[in-house]
Amino acid sequence: MARQPFTSEKLSMKWDGEWHITYEVFRDLGLAFAAVLVLIYILVVGWFQSFKTPIVIMAAIPFSLVGILPAHGLLGAFFTATSMIGFIAGAGIVVRNSIILVDFIELRLQQGMDLAEAVIDAGAVRFRPMMLTAAAVIVGASVILFDPIFQGLAISLMAGEVASLLLSRMTVPVLYYLSEKRRFSKGVRGIKG
Repeated sequence: MARQPFTSEKLSMKWDGEWHITYEVFRDLGLAFAAVLVLIYILVVGWFQSFKTPIVIMAAIPFSLVGILPAHGLLGAFFTATSMIGFIAGAGIVVRNSIILVDFIELRLQQGMDLAEAVIDAGAVRFRPMMLTAAAVIVGASVILFDPIFQGLAISLMAGEVASLLLSRMTVPVLYYLSEKRRFSKGVRGIKG
C-alpha cells in the first residue's frame, strides 16, 4: 500500500498558547450573546408592542455582573469561558424575572390600578416567585461549585441570580415607572412608543 505524501496544508500549530484560545472563546461567546440580546429584544417588542419596554426589561442583565465579578474574586476563581456561559444562562433568567414584573404591572394597570401602585405591587407580589427561581438556581448550581472545570459556571449562576434578584426587583419597576410616567400623567393608555 502506498503512503500518502506529507503535506503541510493539513497540519497547523499555534504558538500563541492558551491566552489566544481564551480570547477566541470569549469573542465568540460575546458575539453569540449580542445576537441573543437582539433576538430577545425583538421577541419582547412583539409581545409588549413597545420599543421602550424591552430596554427596561433588559436593563437588569448588567446587574448580575455586580454579583458575578466580586464572587469570583472572593472565591479566588478566574473568570473563565464557563463563567461566561453561566452569565449568559443567568441573563435568560434575569430577563424572565423582568418580564414577570413588567407583565404584572401591565396586568394591574389593565385592572385600573394607578401606575405608582401597580409598580409597588409588582415588586412586592412577584418577589416570592423570583426568589424561588433564584433559590432553585443556587441549589442546582451548588452541585458543581467545587468542580475545577464548571466552578465558574456555578459561581456565575449563583452570584448573578442573587445580585439580580435584589437589584432588578427594585430597578425594573422604577425604570418602568420612569419610562411610562409621562404617558399616564397625560391619561393616554393607547399604543406604546
